[in-house]
Amino acid sequence: MLIKTENLWKTYDMGAEKIHALQGVNLEVVKGEYIAIMGPSGSGKSTLMNLIGCLDTPSQGEYTLNGIKVSTLDDDQLARIRNREIGFVFQTFNLLPRSTALQNVELPLIYAGVNARDRDRRAREKLDLVGLSDRLNHRPPELSGGQRQRVAIARALVNEPALLLADEPTGNLDSETGREIMEGLRDLNATGQTILLVTHEREVADYTSRQLHLRDGVIETDTRRVAVAATL
Repeated sequence: MLIKTENLWKTYDMGAEKIHALQGVNLEVVKGEYIAIMGPSGSGKSTLMNLIGCLDTPSQGEYTLNGIKVSTLDDDQLARIRNREIGFVFQTFNLLPRSTALQNVELPLIYAGVNARDRDRRAREKLDLVGLSDRLNHRPPELSGGQRQRVAIARALVNEPALLLADEPTGNLDSETGREIMEGLRDLNATGQTILLVTHEREVADYTSRQLHLRDGVIETDTRRVAVAATL
């Protein structure tokens, strides 16, 4: 079991009012799954993604990631888990504009203390994996939106994470480029990479084999299905 949450709550104090963003979520994810987290605004999907990604801590309940009881860790331990176990892909790419594609992909390895020679080798391998071996020395302003997202995916993969989290990965892309990114993620999942993505687009979710629909902080439906190649 890669992910297990038990009675996971997230509550925010808003003055005299308490907002329950998550209300007792129970979820199990095995290695190799490809899951879409969906739901209307305010449903709790981003909160759930933040907790799974160790960007926030639950108010109540247990979260175990790859055998590690995450809900008991302090901030430094959470940072190490994020760097070692989780790769992040964001809608806005979050690349350093003055650094090359290669330097951007190397960044997590610097934090992990990997030596320069190995950093260079591993970053080149991941950029080759996403089809950007000819763009190593290009900076983000010199790349298209799709190329920038592929750099971000290479960066997310460079530490060989157990889990890849993608937050609206096609949100800033045109339809054709979005389709290329989703096909790339599908191919990546076919190699055994576990992927969770947050999306509000049915066409994006159709690439996945399991869909979680959240409403009012609870999982309303959990559907396993055969993924299809959607037309974005």
